[in-house]
Amino acid sequence: MGGPGAGGRGVVPPMPGMGVPGRGPGGGHGRFMSDQKPRDLWGSVRRLWAVCGRERWKLVGIFAVATAGSAAALAGPMLIGRAVDAMAAAGGVDFPRLVRILMVLAGAYAAGALLSWVQEWSIAGVAQRVVMSLRRALFDDVQRLPLSFFDARTHGEMMSRLSNDVDNVSGMLSSSTTQLFSSVLLVLGSFAFMLTLSPLMTAFAVATLPITLIFTRAVSKPARRLFKDQQRLLAELNGQVEEALSGQVVVKAFGQEARIIGRFDAVNAQLREAGRKAQVLSGLVMPMLNVVTNLGFVVVATAGGLLAESGAVTVGVVASFLTYTRQFTRPINEIANLYSSIQSAQASAERVFDYMDEKPEAQDRTGAERLAAPRGDVVFEDVTFGYRPDVPVLRDISLSAPPGRTVALVGPTGAGKTTLANLLVRFYDPDRGSIRLDGRDLRDWTRESLRDAFAMVLQDTHLFSGTVRENIRYGRLTATDAEVEAAAARVGADAFIRRLPLGYGTELGEAGEGFSEGQRQLLSIARAVLADPAVLVLDEATSSVDTRTEMVLQQAMVHLRKGRTSFIVAHRLSTIRDADEILVIDDGRVLERGTHRSLMAARGFYWNLYSGQFGAAEENGNATAPAPGTAAELPAPAIPVPDGSDSPAV
Repeated sequence: MGGPGAGGRGVVPPMPGMGVPGRGPGGGHGRFMSDQKPRDLWGSVRRLWAVCGRERWKLVGIFAVATAGSAAALAGPMLIGRAVDAMAAAGGVDFPRLVRILMVLAGAYAAGALLSWVQEWSIAGVAQRVVMSLRRALFDDVQRLPLSFFDARTHGEMMSRLSNDVDNVSGMLSSSTTQLFSSVLLVLGSFAFMLTLSPLMTAFAVATLPITLIFTRAVSKPARRLFKDQQRLLAELNGQVEEALSGQVVVKAFGQEARIIGRFDAVNAQLREAGRKAQVLSGLVMPMLNVVTNLGFVVVATAGGLLAESGAVTVGVVASFLTYTRQFTRPINEIANLYSSIQSAQASAERVFDYMDEKPEAQDRTGAERLAAPRGDVVFEDVTFGYRPDVPVLRDISLSAPPGRTVALVGPTGAGKTTLANLLVRFYDPDRGSIRLDGRDLRDWTRESLRDAFAMVLQDTHLFSGTVRENIRYGRLTATDAEVEAAAARVGADAFIRRLPLGYGTELGEAGEGFSEGQRQLLSIARAVLADPAVLVLDEATSSVDTRTEMVLQQAMVHLRKGRTSFIVAHRLSTIRDADEILVIDDGRVLERGTHRSLMAARGFYWNLYSGQFGAAEENGNATAPAPGTAAELPAPAIPVPDGSDSPAV
């Protein structure tokens, strides 16, 4: 079994969207997977309240404004009732009293409208700042997670939680929070005024409330599950889109367009069905509540008419009560109308908090020291490790690499070579045994200072958006422009960079689009040179380029390895003939070790590997590898030059 990045090399890779159980897109094995645990609404609300931080007092102020607005709305029905009584006075219409009441009523409505505008304007800014804090907290937490977390998840799934789910929570905060709060206040306030006006009519008004509560409760649990399924399927769909788009070359090369479209259609149909069921189920609440509300209104109006006819209450009281009845049921209907968005946002919040609750990368040991001036003395002693406790990938590995020594790791795909390199930089910690740097266990050094002592050049180069200079400077952010250019010159990249339209200031496309694989690799090697590490890890850094480009990269890596302890993971055995020691690894164990000459003379596992690549003529180990051709300067990438022509990439 191979470690992250090793799986799948040398074989036909799985088609995008198919995935491999327990493995991420990089080929690594997830040591743990997080089961999503359902949480209740109030648990999510408490978590969101904690995220609010300094915005809490502003939210309290907004709730105070909402309270004042609700109070203005509650005053309206009482004033309407008094206006009706002023018009039905025994001596005729009491115009002075009616005018006063109407002026107060107009002021109440105007104040309510103004307070509503202030409330909406304020919550928009607060909600966006809270969501910014939530997105920042989520992104920070994701950056602290161990590599095993990323091995076990697709990029699309993670992007869905960082974007879609957070945006869903944002929608709830900006549009639903204050509306829900105001609705609750109106329900409670209207109920209190109704009791004051007529307890008997209040009993008729609330008679239908149990039906509403029972129906809403019956719908809530299945709707929440459906909305959670909807978000899960959306993440799966995003993952398929991301993988299919990034793997278009593979898709087209194997003629798998129809298969990819079919898989997309299948998940898309599941998403459509889950969304339809969720919306239909939550959408049943509003029509049912309207029916129940209207029936209740008829009952209350009939009872009020009978009471007014008997003289128990005035016509104005009946008018006020009927208005309060509407004001009592309308917020309940609004809450039901918010139901689907609240359920969806709750499902999204749970998914966001699932990531935030993941166990972060292990903290440094108590007393761990900062590594200063590392020498690069590396020792593995009886190291055993597995991504799963029951499946060891490395077994009792021991090796010693004094400062400046080059150790090559060879073996079949999945033997554990990349895993060994990942242990070296503490992406994982061994299950048994120890790894020492400069005489001390790696865990005795702080992780940050330890990784400063290493530089990695991987098979799959990754360049960031920005200029060529910024990508090289990624190795050491404090480097000057002169140091960046010197690093590029040392590895032979300076010549082709200066032929670019803007030289070192040329903007790179996404992931270095427009540059050849060899040119991207030269930039990553220049980045490592600039970092000036004590220990260098080269993980099949030339396996994806042609032979001519490999010669250029080999010359660059000779400069890079000078004076540094180097570990080279290689499939092309011609690249490690000059290594001080070669370790042959298979099934997680060291089968052979020695120099190229001694291993060829032993005619063992290494001899078989080498002969398989270059033929049995190499039996004595003295012949040289087939000449790959004359190393030449890499031409410029396919970026338009000032005269409008294009220079072909390697």
